[in-house]
Amino acid sequence: MSGKVRVEEDPKVPLLDYSISTVGSEYQEDDQDLDLLRRVWIESKKLWHIVGPAIFSRLASYSMFVITQAFAGHLGDLELAAVSIATNVIVGFDFGLLLGMASALETLCGQAYGAKKYYMLGVYMQRSWIVLFICCVLLLPLYIFATPFLKLLGQPTEVAELAGVVSLCMIPLHFSYAFQFPLQRFLQSQLKTGVIAWVALVALVVHVFVSWLFVHQLQFGVIGTAITLNFSWWVTALGLFGYAVCGGCPLTWTGFSVEAFSGLWEFAKLSASSGLMLCLENWYYRILILMTGNLINAEIAVDALSICMTINGWELMIPLAFFAGTGVRVANELGAGNGKGAKFATMVSVMTSIVIGLFFWLLIMMFHNQIALIFTSSKPVLEAVSKLSILLAFTVLLNSVQPVLSGVAVGSGWQSYVAYINLGCYYLIGVPLGFIMGWGFHQGVMGIWAGMISGGTAVQTLILAIITIRCDWKNEAEKASMRMKKWGESERR
Repeated sequence: MSGKVRVEEDPKVPLLDYSISTVGSEYQEDDQDLDLLRRVWIESKKLWHIVGPAIFSRLASYSMFVITQAFAGHLGDLELAAVSIATNVIVGFDFGLLLGMASALETLCGQAYGAKKYYMLGVYMQRSWIVLFICCVLLLPLYIFATPFLKLLGQPTEVAELAGVVSLCMIPLHFSYAFQFPLQRFLQSQLKTGVIAWVALVALVVHVFVSWLFVHQLQFGVIGTAITLNFSWWVTALGLFGYAVCGGCPLTWTGFSVEAFSGLWEFAKLSASSGLMLCLENWYYRILILMTGNLINAEIAVDALSICMTINGWELMIPLAFFAGTGVRVANELGAGNGKGAKFATMVSVMTSIVIGLFFWLLIMMFHNQIALIFTSSKPVLEAVSKLSILLAFTVLLNSVQPVLSGVAVGSGWQSYVAYINLGCYYLIGVPLGFIMGWGFHQGVMGIWAGMISGGTAVQTLILAIITIRCDWKNEAEKASMRMKKWGESERR
């Protein structure tokens, strides 16, 4: 049966979406007869249709944090340290958890879209909203009691107190995650990535304007830098919501449904597995900053490391876009019963991301003396960042592979297994090794970071690579079919 006949059988399926996604197994079987270069080109087009807008939207969103830190850095070293701790530890803590929990939609929505069970996507998103909102309420004490929490973790008193004030100002930002993250995954799974990029651009422009207004014109100081994030992130959330519910997704959004309240416990368990997988990784580098805060001359060390982590996070938006693109491509192919297509999509994505990672590795090595100038003019901080640049370069290189392999895991539904891998590699190997090298061998922040990337990130990447290489993709396609039956039993379409 040809792809054209299949579309005629379901007149509700838009021809453009079908031609772009090409998730039907018949199309992929035709792909197998093409030469390798042609197949790579076809798969790359499918991948970049998702990755291109995702890179832009993620860079724009992350740039909001970078701009906030840059404004704070020019207020003073204490202000930079406070905003860095608030965004990297307090905000970063629940950011990783909620982002990970929302990634359950990448598995379910991606495979449902591949299987052409469109109605299920809207129900899944509403379930995710409910689960993530409840999680936000439970995480509120982290923001309210940020100061004593940071003091307990050994942060300097002045930094902890100011970071606590900043954290209170970011509570609206915290709740925006519960709505924005599911919306992004809902739209990505059906290849509606362009709207995500456009909304992110609007939010970035709003953020730059509001930052200039609050900090330079109204002179609200460090409090003003924190408040600006609330505006820009809610612009993103409301923009995506408006598109989704006002006709942008006629097949996958049919209105609010009471079915969203059914099966919440099972959905919460899957979201928790997804959240644990990603947040264990996200928290890993937050712990690096906390450990550095206990060193001698902690303010300079924290500032330098925070700048490096900001640069790393900025570049990481590219591999994370590949994380999203790979997850969607793998989930779509598995949902369509095409294991070979999922395997090939994985190979193309990994190789493309590695090439990009090598480019940025070289860039950092060449300009290690200048990369911190955007954040600070403090000579001690600039010198400290220059010394850390070699570790930053190799972290960037490792991160060009690891998120892509995690995207394979999300697309395949392996979140619970990867959570155990992350726990073992990061916290049973990486953190102890970083502690030993930092304090035991008196290497300071260099030793902490080197131990954590060699003992944690590198080992975790190696294990994920072995699992991916040995994967039985035909079996994974069968599991995807069973998963759709399990999660779709109570659905009316």
